[in-house]
Amino acid sequence: MGARLSRSGLATTLMDATTDKDPLVQEQIYNALCYLGESEPEEILHSCDEYLRQHDKLAYPHRVIILKAMETVVRNNIASLDKSTAKVVIFLASSEMTKSKEVIRDWQQAASSVLVAVGQRFINKVMEEVLTKFQPGILPHYFIVQTFANLSVSNVFGMVPFLNSILGTMLPMLGMAKQDHMKSVFCYALQHFSESIQEYLANLDKAPDPTVRKDTFSNEIFSAYEVLFNSWLQHREAKLRLAVVEAMGPMSYLMPSEKLEEQLPKLIPGILALYKKHAEAFYISKSLCQILEASVNIGSRSLDVQLDALLGTLHPQVGVPWGCGPLCPPAACSFPDRVLAFLLPKLESSNERTRVGTLLIMRQIINSAPSQMEIKKPFILSSMKLPLQDSNDKVKRAVVQVISAMAHHGYLEQPGGEAMMEYLVRQCALPSEAVRQPLDADDLTSDSVQSISVNTLFLLSTTVDRMNNVLWPYLLEFVTPIQFTNALTPLCKSLMYLAMKKQEEGENASLIRYDLNGGYQPYPLCACKLGVVSSQPYAGDCRGAAALRLLSVLQYSVHPALEQLWSKRVPSLVEHIEENTEKCLCQKEWEEKLLLFLQETLAAVSDNTWICHFVTEMCRQLNCYNGFPLEKNFLYKCIGTTLGACVSKDLVQKQLQELLETARYHEEAEREGLASCFGICAINHLEETLAKLEDFVRSDVFKKSVGLFSIFKDRSDNEVEKIKSTLILCYGFVAVHAPKELVLSRIEADILKNIFQYFNTKVLGIKVETKDLTLKLCLIRSICMISQAIYDGGKCGDFVFSRKAELVAQMVEFIKAEPLDAMRTPVRQRAMVTCTYLVYPSSGGSRGRAPPRSLAPCSRLPRGPGGRAILYGDTLSALKDLLKSLLQRNLTPHGLQDMFAHLGPWIKSNKEQERQRAVEISAALLDFYLGKLNVSVSGRGTVVPFYNLGVLIALFSPRCSDSLASVRQHAVDCVYCLLYIQLCYEGFARDHTDEMVEGLKALKKGLEEPDFTVLFHTCHNIAMVVGKRVPPDQLMSLLLAMFEGLADPDKNCSRAATVMINSLLKERGSVLQEKVPDIMSIIHSKLQEVDEEHIRKAAQQTVYILASQHKSVVVSSLLGSALPFDSHTCAMWRSLAAEPTLTSQILEQLLEKVNRDVPYKESKCFLLGSGSERIATPLPLAATCALYEIMSAPESGAAVLGLYAPLFVTLLLRVSCTVGVQLPKSLQSRERRSSSLSPAPRSLHPCSCAVETLKVMLARGGSEAVTKAVGSAGGWDLMATRPGVGDVAPSARSAMARHAGPRLPLIVKNLVPTLSSVFDSQRITTTAFFAELLNSNVVNDLMLLETVMDNMTGRQKDPCLLVRMLALRGLGNISSGSPEKVRKHGAKLLASMVNGMDDKDDPHNLVALEAMSSLSKLLDHLEERDIQSMLLHIAIRIRPFFDSVREPGGRSSIVLFGNLTKFSEEDCEAFFEQILNGLVTLLLHLQDPKPEVVKACKFALRMCGPNMGCEGLCDMFLNHLREDRSLHYGEFMNNVCKHLMQSYPEMLNRLISTNLFYFKSNWVDIRAAAPMFIGFLVLHVDEDHCQQVDLDQLISGESVPTARAAGELGLGVGAGAQPRDFGLPRLGTCRAPGSCSARG
Repeated sequence: MGARLSRSGLATTLMDATTDKDPLVQEQIYNALCYLGESEPEEILHSCDEYLRQHDKLAYPHRVIILKAMETVVRNNIASLDKSTAKVVIFLASSEMTKSKEVIRDWQQAASSVLVAVGQRFINKVMEEVLTKFQPGILPHYFIVQTFANLSVSNVFGMVPFLNSILGTMLPMLGMAKQDHMKSVFCYALQHFSESIQEYLANLDKAPDPTVRKDTFSNEIFSAYEVLFNSWLQHREAKLRLAVVEAMGPMSYLMPSEKLEEQLPKLIPGILALYKKHAEAFYISKSLCQILEASVNIGSRSLDVQLDALLGTLHPQVGVPWGCGPLCPPAACSFPDRVLAFLLPKLESSNERTRVGTLLIMRQIINSAPSQMEIKKPFILSSMKLPLQDSNDKVKRAVVQVISAMAHHGYLEQPGGEAMMEYLVRQCALPSEAVRQPLDADDLTSDSVQSISVNTLFLLSTTVDRMNNVLWPYLLEFVTPIQFTNALTPLCKSLMYLAMKKQEEGENASLIRYDLNGGYQPYPLCACKLGVVSSQPYAGDCRGAAALRLLSVLQYSVHPALEQLWSKRVPSLVEHIEENTEKCLCQKEWEEKLLLFLQETLAAVSDNTWICHFVTEMCRQLNCYNGFPLEKNFLYKCIGTTLGACVSKDLVQKQLQELLETARYHEEAEREGLASCFGICAINHLEETLAKLEDFVRSDVFKKSVGLFSIFKDRSDNEVEKIKSTLILCYGFVAVHAPKELVLSRIEADILKNIFQYFNTKVLGIKVETKDLTLKLCLIRSICMISQAIYDGGKCGDFVFSRKAELVAQMVEFIKAEPLDAMRTPVRQRAMVTCTYLVYPSSGGSRGRAPPRSLAPCSRLPRGPGGRAILYGDTLSALKDLLKSLLQRNLTPHGLQDMFAHLGPWIKSNKEQERQRAVEISAALLDFYLGKLNVSVSGRGTVVPFYNLGVLIALFSPRCSDSLASVRQHAVDCVYCLLYIQLCYEGFARDHTDEMVEGLKALKKGLEEPDFTVLFHTCHNIAMVVGKRVPPDQLMSLLLAMFEGLADPDKNCSRAATVMINSLLKERGSVLQEKVPDIMSIIHSKLQEVDEEHIRKAAQQTVYILASQHKSVVVSSLLGSALPFDSHTCAMWRSLAAEPTLTSQILEQLLEKVNRDVPYKESKCFLLGSGSERIATPLPLAATCALYEIMSAPESGAAVLGLYAPLFVTLLLRVSCTVGVQLPKSLQSRERRSSSLSPAPRSLHPCSCAVETLKVMLARGGSEAVTKAVGSAGGWDLMATRPGVGDVAPSARSAMARHAGPRLPLIVKNLVPTLSSVFDSQRITTTAFFAELLNSNVVNDLMLLETVMDNMTGRQKDPCLLVRMLALRGLGNISSGSPEKVRKHGAKLLASMVNGMDDKDDPHNLVALEAMSSLSKLLDHLEERDIQSMLLHIAIRIRPFFDSVREPGGRSSIVLFGNLTKFSEEDCEAFFEQILNGLVTLLLHLQDPKPEVVKACKFALRMCGPNMGCEGLCDMFLNHLREDRSLHYGEFMNNVCKHLMQSYPEMLNRLISTNLFYFKSNWVDIRAAAPMFIGFLVLHVDEDHCQQVDLDQLISGESVPTARAAGELGLGVGAGAQPRDFGLPRLGTCRAPGSCSARG
């Protein structure tokens, strides 16, 4: 139940899909419904019914698909359909057919077809349904009438009983039909009703109601006829007229006889008149024929009157497709004389169509009215004479058809029948090719005539028994004449059938038998002809097999002794033909079989008289074959064979003489055949043959031939040359065929002497060689055959061929004379074949296989492109054979190497055709070598090695990707043979099979297409095979030779060489460690030689492969390259960046090279007085350059990231070590040369090189931000040009701290060990880097602070002063980088600063000054308790630096002093003492010309003010010494001194003493300010303290003019003078804003 539901559902789904507009989809739906209907027809039919009823609105195109499927299901399953289902289908189809009153043809036709299909079994049910819609007086639906018509045809016995009532109802409707389509369908129905009734009446024995008669329907039919003929036939619509005519033909059979007779006088003219109105009159002719037949059947006499009009009107219709043939048999039966009298004169008409049509009518009459034509046979035969001479192909075809009809009715047994048969055979002999192009579509070629003639002959022979005696033995007469040769195949088939039929009937006596009394019968001639034509077995529709089969049948008739032999041999020959085809049959082998068959036949006959007659007749037949050169050539061979079997030597000489006299020497096949005849004859008659050749030259015949055309000199010369050519060729064939034991002694004495006598002509006693090509070719071929004879005769004893060298030289001359740029003649090919025989080893022990027997016809020049190709192929084969013969003389590796030394340039030629030939020849030579190989053993018992395997494989394997497919294929064959040769030398048997080498054959498939990807993949696979099979000692020679292939002119091959090199190195490179430097050197040299992008890339790949196997060796080899690296070396370095893992290992090795060796060596200068200079060491320099090249490759990014820290550290230190380092002298000159050759070379200077490498390392390592930051700050140029060894990379350090934070831990880890480096520059750089890191918070973030700080602290004892300075600077940078950490490490930092200030090895106090600067930065972040303990010590230590204010350290000490005052509260008195000690200096330097010094002093004084215990002085410092205010120094000092003397009068002497120190200062401003300072002090001191001052001492002690003047000024002020008296402004005036008053 489920399956049924699924089927129904599937059908519904399919019907839903009928709405698809794609015709293919609709077709598939239809097929699917039909398929489902085959399994469950009733279910599917019900489903379709239900679907159509439910989908009443479904468009009719989709309903048509379902209805067509229903029709198919009903037709295929009508026998199993039940009544209920049939009823459902009938009702549905009737409804669908009549649903629309309009005619919708596709839809309604589909429904009508369903009713017709059901009506085949359920006719009553169908009629019951349809008749309800066929009511009297109502014009029915169009398809109701059509359904009646189709039912009457499909179910005759079921429908005819209904026709009487249907006709009764339908006749009144004819007058109601007004529309043409309704009239047409009524005609259609009447036609089919009439045909159905005729069939019913013709089969009454099977009919259900045998009482039905013609009369039952006659009246109704006649009534309908009257309407059709009198009314509708006159309609102007052509289609309606044709429908009427079609109906009237069948209706005429059913009309009452008297009515038909009555209507004929009107009916026939009416029908004939329609021919003028209709171009295509097939239905008219068909209907007219039916009417005439009906009239003859009733014995009408009206035809007599109508006959002339009928014939006159119908005959012009002859030849058109509908013809009038069917009309004539009724007329001929009634009026034979009148019909023939009308037709036969038409055979003489000039109109082709008339003649052809007349012949066709005659054939129809002969076949249809035999009794009436019996007495007319002679008359008809005689009337055929003119058509037999007609050359028109259509007429010929019609004549053949008439002959066929005549044969069936005994015409050919009458006198004149032989002419008909001869005509038929002649048509069979027409050439099978179309002689001309057809003029129009229905034109016939001679091929169609020949084809129909052949078929007719065979049918007459096999199916018309009465023709047996006519055809046998008459057809035998056509076997021998040469003009019937093309008809041999059908003749032989017919004769064989006839003969076998005679034999089966026991009529052997009727066959013409061999005359046992010595009479000669024609059967041997037939046998000769059949044997000769069999030499071309596939010509003429495979006439060879047919001829041999006929020969087998005629065996007893030819000679009684042949029955047993031929019954055995002929079937095997026929079988050989059938097993082969024209393309694959070996012609030479086939001819040898036939000649052997002839020899056996002659031996079996063993009758000299018969043989003599036989050979004489064969010679007579020669001229008959002049148009068949191949057959004539073979006939000559047959004559030679027969003469060889002839005992009579006189007859032999006579026939040979006749052959020489009658030969047509200007024809190539004739010359070839005659020479073959002489050669075969010489097998048994050597002496007679040689004698006849010599006699002929001396005879008058030859002289007549020479002088025959002496008037026409050119022609006579040509004729003589052709005769000479033939004679020379005869000698060659004699030599090759004659018994070797007899002919060897005659070769030099007779044969060669005569040959060269004919070839060389003497003019005035001087030998002149001929220029005739035929003569030259014949000479070459003859010498070739003589050489072959000598080779084959070696077994007969030692034969010394004294003229061999002369003949070889002659052949070489012929070859050299040929043009090099073209191949127009076979001379080169023939000469090489001849040389092959001449040079081939011939002594017994060394003889190998025989050289090839290339003995083609001597002067057959190829014509056209195909001929040129054949000539090329033959020449190439000859060259192969010649080279094989040369190789055979020295079948060793040395001999092979010599051969390919000559072939090598051609194998690598840039011309495709040269490469193609060379590689093809090479493949043949290697295959020959492998086949002949016999591995020899030296005297010591070792196998001679195949030493040149690698070189030869390297020669051929790149050619596997040649631009020519043929070269690629042959190159694989070469490699295949070479590897098997190597296996033989390794001790394997010659028949050993190596699976890996055999795999090369499978790779050839991939070489057929020119897809580079496929080609190079195949080359890789080939290299894999080679790599596994080449012995280790050959590997290097293979690679070296393969590298030479990189320069191959064919780019594909050079690419293939690179592919194979790399594949081989991958496979076997691990064993080549010692050879790596050599390979690297070769790669470099090849890159210099070849400027191709693909080779450059492949070479880089090669370097990569080597490096992956031998890293250290490759690196060492490349480092040994000359500096500066050229572009090729750079490319090789960059190739090492391809794979991250390998790149990392290479970089590590290079880093090790840089770090292991010293960066420079000290060298004393030669110039007097100059110091030493530093010279860079080469290895680290080369390694640095190598690092640059590798890291400049984008692929190195991953490896650089992995080694970021060691790379950065090494290169940073390398930069520091190379500052100021010079190149060696040799490299300096080389760099200058390089810069002159290259427009902008990369500098080789050690420092610049290191800087560039560091730069590219940062960029490749992802630190582009660092690179840009350094570049924008000018850091890269500064690093490369800075002459000192100090701070070489400040911008780089700061940029790294800012942008490379995540990298810093590893960098720090790698830098720490370098702090103990022996090189100051490296320690300086590391310390500076750490100092910069401490200036950034990144060290704190990365938890590096303690590590770096500890290492900086440890550098305070470093022997290098700059390292100690940088260490202190770095510790001071903590205040800006990690200020929050200063308090934690305050004591440690403070101790470091103090130690720095106490540095004993600091002659210029640089370390102390750096310590003070750093301490100044740290003070704000230190704990006060840490400072207190050290305060006085620091203050005392920094006081001496105050006078160094012009230096950065001096200013730092002043600032530091100012900062220290913040920590002086607990020890105020002690620190106050320190303030007083520095007060004078600070005040004096307020006059310093440098603003930054003034600024530092102001800061210090402001800081010191609160600690001096003088409020007025403190206010002055705070107010007047602000950085943004200007200062009136004199007024300011006046007020300061006033406050000092008021607060600290006891300090006068101390202050004056300090000022006196500055009287000798180097700075003018200070020297001037010191006396002023003293003056103001004296001015404001109390009288009580004046005694502290010794004015005389002050005045006398000053020797400097400026100081003295100032002192006088100061003393003057002190003695009571006013400031204005000394040029000073009045106190209290011109003061700066906020300055103090005169009195404080």
